[in-house]
Amino acid sequence: MTNQSCQERFILLRFSDRPRLEHILFVFVLIFYLVTLVGNILIILVSRLDPSLHTPMYFFLTNLSFLDLCFTTSSIPQLLFNLGGLDKTISHMGCAIQLFMFLGLGGAECVLLAVMAYDRFTAICKPLHYSVIMYPRLCWQLVSVAWGVGLLNSLVMSPVTMKLPRCGRCKVKHFLCEMPALIKIACVDTVAMESTVFILSVIIVLVPLSLILISYSYIALAVLRIQSAAGRRKAFNTCGSHLTVVSLFYGNIIYMYMQPGNNSSQDQGKFLTLFYNLVTPMLNPVIYTLRNKDVKGALKRLVSRKQGDSHFF
Repeated sequence: MTNQSCQERFILLRFSDRPRLEHILFVFVLIFYLVTLVGNILIILVSRLDPSLHTPMYFFLTNLSFLDLCFTTSSIPQLLFNLGGLDKTISHMGCAIQLFMFLGLGGAECVLLAVMAYDRFTAICKPLHYSVIMYPRLCWQLVSVAWGVGLLNSLVMSPVTMKLPRCGRCKVKHFLCEMPALIKIACVDTVAMESTVFILSVIIVLVPLSLILISYSYIALAVLRIQSAAGRRKAFNTCGSHLTVVSLFYGNIIYMYMQPGNNSSQDQGKFLTLFYNLVTPMLNPVIYTLRNKDVKGALKRLVSRKQGDSHFF
């Protein structure tokens, strides 16, 4: 293939070295994707329709669910299309859009999880001033910062990655147009590029993660001072859900982006990307629903209200 052909399309090798695995993966990916859609849409609807959930915590949770929907949809439909047929290609424009969304949404989620940690810190460590500190305008500003950081990350890294010379190397050893996979097929020295990726990863990944750890250090001290056992249990349940999500998301991101490009095996990279691109967004609604009495109560109220309306008509 000529270099010009790479301006028109890329070949996503996905799991083509394991054809039997691809058929099994198609079924599992489809099921997980549908569960992800239903779970996150349900969280958004419940948080918006139930007045008792019109609080900063559920405002941020709604944004997280919407972000996860977009994050998963940016690549999984393309993966299903490639797994279900013989066509392994993706257009150059499609690849650029996929990379742009992947970087933007991933960066936004890093910051949004830090914002959610700050919200829990304020609620537990400064409960009397919570409504004054977390007023609606500030909540919108914090969410805007998260989306803005993601957008900036995409605007900086996507064009640079797509413009790397590839000398006719169009076979991407991945199931999506992810930055490390695209950098690996460049035909020029990418040390400077990888250094830039590392520095940006430190800013976008480690800075929010540090803020999360600091917030939860203060939260842990505050929870230990709570006299009521029921109060401690409620605080641990709420914060435990968020910490579980943080661990799943950041663990994979750090492994993928915070090490030299050639150190991680390609198979590990594919499966880890599939995990945080599909499994983590699917687990988020489950984690927050099963561990949260408010959400379960809101679901019951909505179901009973729906049944009451059907009986009325």
